[in-house]
Amino acid sequence: MKYNKKDLLNEKIQHIDIKNFNSIPLIESYEKMSFQSRNLAKACNIFNIMIKDKNCTNILCLAGSLISSGLKKIIIDLIENNIVDIVVSTGAIVVDQDFFEGLGFNHYKGFANVDDNELRKLMIDRIYDTFIDEEDLRICDNTIKEIADGMEQGVYSSREFIYEMGKYLDSYGKNPESFVLSAYKKDVPIFCPAFSDSSAGFGLVFHQTEKKNHVSIDSVKDFKELTKLKVKSKDTGLIMIGGGVPKNFVQDTVVAADILGVETPMHKYAIQLTVADERDGALSGSTLKEANSWGKVDTGFEQMVYGEATLTFPILASYVYHKGNWKKRKSKNLNKIFNSNLLTI
Repeated sequence: MKYNKKDLLNEKIQHIDIKNFNSIPLIESYEKMSFQSRNLAKACNIFNIMIKDKNCTNILCLAGSLISSGLKKIIIDLIENNIVDIVVSTGAIVVDQDFFEGLGFNHYKGFANVDDNELRKLMIDRIYDTFIDEEDLRICDNTIKEIADGMEQGVYSSREFIYEMGKYLDSYGKNPESFVLSAYKKDVPIFCPAFSDSSAGFGLVFHQTEKKNHVSIDSVKDFKELTKLKVKSKDTGLIMIGGGVPKNFVQDTVVAADILGVETPMHKYAIQLTVADERDGALSGSTLKEANSWGKVDTGFEQMVYGEATLTFPILASYVYHKGNWKKRKSKNLNKIFNSNLLTI
């Protein structure tokens, strides 16, 4: 079947807005049920406790195709309302999806039952039932190159580079709804330990090919910076959407501090929304209870929820938003700490 590119890239993905619906009554009903409904209710209650705990630094971990599926506004609301203090993500979510939309491009409603050979000829990329214009992605690649070209030669953490991406969007972005932009304005650090596994990788390859004195991204610097934040924060809570590198990366900060001889507590709170199974090792290493054996996550305030993120994440976020405890929470502005001498290990 022959397709027309304009017809396929026609209906934009719309991002769900947690401010428009209140999931509290639903969760209160779920508390009286069983299986994943009750698990989700427990996760909501833990998240709410995290927000009320003034000494807790909340870390949002992101994996999967979240922005392209319509979850961007949730992440923006969590950042702008001081609900999360640090973001650890895959590179694709930050660059190919959020930054991509910040440049003015879009994801489109598609369908899975399609001739992918025809899509390739039209330069349309597919994420299950979502379509993306490959030509727009190439512009995103080149924009990353442009940002790198304008930076001084040196080795940077992904956090430092993503800060520059936020600064770029603040001046040249065409869509103000971007969590990279929101994090830049709120001084919320974003880490991508596998930064090059994204559109950023292509842009940086172009940059390093043309520039002898170039920019490099150091994932070890990421690890050290995030470990420093863990040590400074002491009490921490994890909200993990999916698994992957972000989940294990942030949990390992406790072990890293211990190896360096710095006493720091395990993550006090932890929630994971996932469809992965522990039995075949696909759960990015472990359940949260299993992570306790590694000295990463404390027990008592941890909850696994087995459900797909487009269903569970909006309910979770709506619950804590409408509970309103975030109104008493102040911004931690953790990016500013890296410009001072306050972080030591």
